[in-house]
Amino acid sequence: MTPEQNAVKTVAELMALAARTAPKGKGEDTLEIRVLTKKETDTLATRLENLGGERNIGFFIRDARNLAASDACVLIGSRGNTIAGINCGGCGYPTCAEFEKARKGKKKSDTPYDGPNCVIRMADLGIAVGSAVKTAQIHNVDNRVMYSAGVAARDLKFLPEECTVVYAIPLSATGKNIFFDRPSSHG
Repeated sequence: MTPEQNAVKTVAELMALAARTAPKGKGEDTLEIRVLTKKETDTLATRLENLGGERNIGFFIRDARNLAASDACVLIGSRGNTIAGINCGGCGYPTCAEFEKARKGKKKSDTPYDGPNCVIRMADLGIAVGSAVKTAQIHNVDNRVMYSAGVAARDLKFLPEECTVVYAIPLSATGKNIFFDRPSSHG
């Protein structure tokens, strides 16, 4: 391992810390966080590329190339089916009880994420992802928040099945940011 790769691993762990300690609605933590090894990141890239081919989604294939060139990856997911219990209606249902009833009555689908989700838990996820990428930026590690790689991570069950939404943050430390000036999603 190069000094840069060692540093990326350390920053990935600091990103996990930043995500864990980020503010949470009602002070309740519904996040799952995992730092992937290079080998696991390569497995994730392969699955993402395959999903792109299977579903004919060009940007999945483009993102898979970035992921394969990354030194590490941080996964942050939320158990978005855990209600906050405040009947805010942000999920689209007037009460948390109606939200839970809708979740229990829904049919299994082949969608990338499992909704509906509690809006408070989704806000928590966004704040945690923001805290993590801020930490990477402070330490000069190039990164990109990827919905696509989060879909592949859910598919591979890299986080517990209770995680209804997952984002991936691949990391790189090279002379040029691999996440900048990326080719179009059609190539």
